Amino acid sequence: MSFLTNEKLTIVGAAGMIGSNMAQTAAMMRLTPNLCLYDPFSQGLEGVAEEIRHCGFEGLNLTYTSDIKEALTGAKFLVSSGGAPRKEGMTREDLLKGNATIAAQLGKDIKAYCPDLKHVVIIFNPADITGLITLIESGLKPSQVTTLAGLDSTRLQSELAKHFGIEQSKVTNCRTYGGHGEQMAVFASTAQVDGRPLTDLIGTDKLTEEEWVALKQRVIKGGANIIKLRGRSSFQSPSYVSIEMIRAAMGGEAFRWPAGCYVNIPDFQHIMMAMEAHIDSNGVSFAPIKGTDAEIQELKKSYLHLSKLRDEVIAMGIIPPAEEWGKINPNL
Repeated sequence: MSFLTNEKLTIVGAAGMIGSNMAQTAAMMRLTPNLCLYDPFSQGLEGVAEEIRHCGFEGLNLTYTSDIKEALTGAKFLVSSGGAPRKEGMTREDLLKGNATIAAQLGKDIKAYCPDLKHVVIIFNPADITGLITLIESGLKPSQVTTLAGLDSTRLQSELAKHFGIEQSKVTNCRTYGGHGEQMAVFASTAQVDGRPLTDLIGTDKLTEEEWVALKQRVIKGGANIIKLRGRSSFQSPSYVSIEMIRAAMGGEAFRWPAGCYVNIPDFQHIMMAMEAHIDSNGVSFAPIKGTDAEIQELKKSYLHLSKLRDEVIAMGIIPPAEEWGKINPNL
């Protein structure tokens, strides 16, 4: 069985539940034989490496290290879940200061040890902000950095499929944009349910306005509900969806969902947020978001929320004001 590429893929935060699941998923997808696992927690990291070895993946050249220089040197692709997880009662935003500091160091380490990195996917929350900080500090191009956002759209698909009692794959083109957090913009105008526009169903006995409002809240609170049910933050779904993202960047199958990417256009400036994105071996690009006037207003609210978080990180001194980003990263 062949691999997609021979280039080195490094998983940062590999001792954790998300990271270890990402490693296994990458091996199962046969993305590359050269898979490197990094985590400062050396004992847990060794345990993950042992488990992956026990799977018996054919041709896999698995390495692991608690030395970030060793982990990043020669890496062409990187996925990082290397931040603190969310616990019950916490929002993604509660993680802001600690994980922003981690993201800044990751960006500096990328610049120092693998400046020729082709693509990085950032998972740890609040992912829009940690991804933005990584981009600024790494010196990479905006096309080379994406963040996990598709999970909100898969949650919308799941909730609609459950409500209508149909296979999840029969609910198509589900989209949420803006922030990967509880200020996301949930779009109805793009989705179809078994071939019928969702907007034709909202306000009928099949999906009343009240039911739609409640369903949107379940989507928005999807991550919090997993914590409530399982006693820990999501790990299976972010692991799988993020490896789908890096697979697309490595030249594999197209990514099917929105992705967080750097945006600097009228109305949405100097921000990382979920867009209608296309990821391939050239990186990420995005298309203008189309929706109803009400949906675009929700998107603008989500952008303002993200802008506030960005400005908080600037006030903390972790990153400089936007007009100075070009001094650190000439690609911005």
